[in-house]
Parts: sequence; structure tokens; C-alpha cells
Amino acid sequence: MNTTSTLPDADRARALLRRMLLIRRFEEKCAELYSAEKIRGFLHLYIGQEAVAVGVCEQLRPDDAVVATYREHGHALAKGVPTDRIMAEMYGKQDGCSRGRGGSMHIFDRERSLYGGNAIVAGGLPIAVGLGLADAMQGRPRVSVCFFGEGAMAEGEFHESMNLAALWKLPVLFACENNLYAMGTALERSESTTDLCTKAASYGMQAASVDGMDVLAVSNAAKRAVESVRRGDGPRFLEFQTYRFRAHSMFDAQLYREKSEVERWRTRDPIVTFTQAMQDHGLLGADVLEALEQEVDAEVDAAVDFAERSPWEPTAHLTKFVTTERSQ
Repeated sequence: MNTTSTLPDADRARALLRRMLLIRRFEEKCAELYSAEKIRGFLHLYIGQEAVAVGVCEQLRPDDAVVATYREHGHALAKGVPTDRIMAEMYGKQDGCSRGRGGSMHIFDRERSLYGGNAIVAGGLPIAVGLGLADAMQGRPRVSVCFFGEGAMAEGEFHESMNLAALWKLPVLFACENNLYAMGTALERSESTTDLCTKAASYGMQAASVDGMDVLAVSNAAKRAVESVRRGDGPRFLEFQTYRFRAHSMFDAQLYREKSEVERWRTRDPIVTFTQAMQDHGLLGADVLEALEQEVDAEVDAAVDFAERSPWEPTAHLTKFVTTERSQ
């Protein structure tokens, strides 16, 4: 880690580690359940990127909004959506946070201001701008954070959203998780300008690049950006340089990157490096780490049990949220 000299107090450090561990164990269990055909459809794992969701969400208030991508399980957990409700949604069960109607790519929880889970690349950006506009018009001191991958920056929605957010000085934090590959396409093969902060700055927006494998670096950068946005200084852009350790999705043969590259990034595993830093500074004994891991494992196991016991939504509810008649 680059910020070991500024490690927080033991309680905060352990809370950060626990959240990252929860996301990692949840994701690993989802991969296992997918192979067992308990989870169907598409599954995009967040393994390797946990520090970004945890570091950013640490700086948010409960009512601050989060808009994410289809790789959003980590954001949902970091935002406080109950583990069991997310797992039930992964199963497509009625007790899921989207009543089983969204599945892996459409996690949603209005109570916790999580507005998706959006399957369309860059689809969340205009939503975040809309939320920011509504907050500005109604005078709410809320910040909307939009997570998206670097591949979204090649889409028209990115440019339209950045332009309007800057023009209207909206309270939006644009959080780009640059994991180097838009599905199977490397950044330098799809973007003529690979300096993402330069693109954001072209809209008159303050932009900064952050080590996305360092949870404290993420949290510190997010703190400054969120405070600025909340003051009314306009939108901000943060690029988090990160890496997904697993394939783009469970169907991805991963032929577009070398195994040696993946292994190099694995040496910077945000959980391993933060754990080591805590141990080096006397903030984490072996017994505490073991207790944390057991607690997280128990939470994930309980979520699986909840999902298994949750009922399927009755077929009679098929059109419950659908308008079937034309208005007169």
C-alpha cells in the first residue's frame, strides 16, 4: 500500500477490511453457486476491485445516491444493502431487493439510495445527472455517485452527461473504475486518448487519478471530492486505477490478456496488502483476523440459506407492475 504511514485507528481499519472481505467472499460464493446453476443468466464478478466501492462508499451519507454498472454487487454491499436480500436477488427469488425481477445486473434498493445496477454500458450516467438535477432544483444537500468502467467513456452518454453536469454545476461525483479492459478490449485499442482525466478536464471539471487498489487512497480522494461536490463546487471526476482478477463474465474465455499480467496485479490485491499493512502496524492480530473471516463467512452462508428458503414470485404476479391497458 502507498498510504501505510497514514493508517486509521484500529476500529476504522477493521471496518474497511471487513467490508472488502464481505464483498470478496460474497463474490466467490456467487461464482460457486453459478457453477451449480443456482444463479442463472449473466454474472460479472467484482473480485479485485473491492477497494473502490468500499473506499468511496465510506465517505457517503445514507441518503447519498449511488448509480452503478452490471458489476455492482460490491457497490450494493458497500452501500449497506443487506447481504441476504442481494443473494436472494441473485437467485431470482421474491425476497430479493428487486423482488427477483432484476437479478445480478439490476440490483436496486430505493431505501438505501442505490439506483441500479444498469446493464447498458454508460446507461447509469444520465440517471446520475437526472438525480443531481433533481437534488439541485429541490435544494437537497445530497451527492450522487456514478460508478462506471473506462469503456463507458467511449459512449455518447458519457460526453452528454459530463457536459450537462458541468454546465449546470450538478452535485455528481463521476467515479471511473479503470480496470483496463472494456469486456475484452484493452483501453489503448479503443481510445485515442488514454489519459482519462484529460477527457474529464475538457469539460471544465476537476479530475484526479487514484490508486484503486489502495482503500485508503480511494477513501481520501473520495472524501475531498464528495466534500467539494456537497459544497456546491460542481461535479468532480475520479479515475480509480484498478483491475478485475476474474474474467469479464462467467462466459469469458479471457483470451485477450496474459496470465502473467493477471498475476502481477494479484500481487497488489487490495485485501492482502491492507491486511499486511494492518498487521505491520499492530492493528490486526491473527485472532482478530480469524474472527473477522469467520464472521464474514457466516454472514454469506446465512444469505445463501435465506435465498434458498425464499419463495419464487407467483406467476399470478407476472403483470403486477406492468400496465396492460391503454389509458383512455
